[in-house]
Amino acid sequence: MGTGLVLAGSDSFRSGGVILGLARLRYEQANDVCCLVKGIVEQGFFPHVNPRRVRCVRSWGSRSRAVARIHGLSGAWVAAGFEPGYVIEVIAERFDKLSFHEKVKVIVHELLHIPSTFSGGLRPHGKHVNGRIVYRISKRLDYRLLERCV
Repeated sequence: MGTGLVLAGSDSFRSGGVILGLARLRYEQANDVCCLVKGIVEQGFFPHVNPRRVRCVRSWGSRSRAVARIHGLSGAWVAAGFEPGYVIEVIAERFDKLSFHEKVKVIVHELLHIPSTFSGGLRPHGKHVNGRIVYRISKRLDYRLLERCV
């Protein structure tokens, strides 16, 4: 049994779903999440992030305990001619239950994983990605500018 790759913009992506193993995972574009990404970046906290090269998806059916995760397009993708970029995936069953402020904190956390080189690689948890930094940035955000996203 093979696995399928679903790329943003393809018919399979829009119709929502790919079967991996026995679990049925469903993906849809998450325009509300992309709006939050753009709004946070526009406030100047992530000047190295190009929101046009960050895609956002909402998934259903994941067995992960994560609320969200970020995927980098680097290595073979860049060698194949794609520009480095990122996909932020929010797990609908967990993310959608959060308050607005908690959703923003989750997106800030995922953006912290993007290195200043915007190379498609990811920063690990630690010095540059931790709760203290998420708290510091989330306290300085103007949430009124982000409310248009919900």
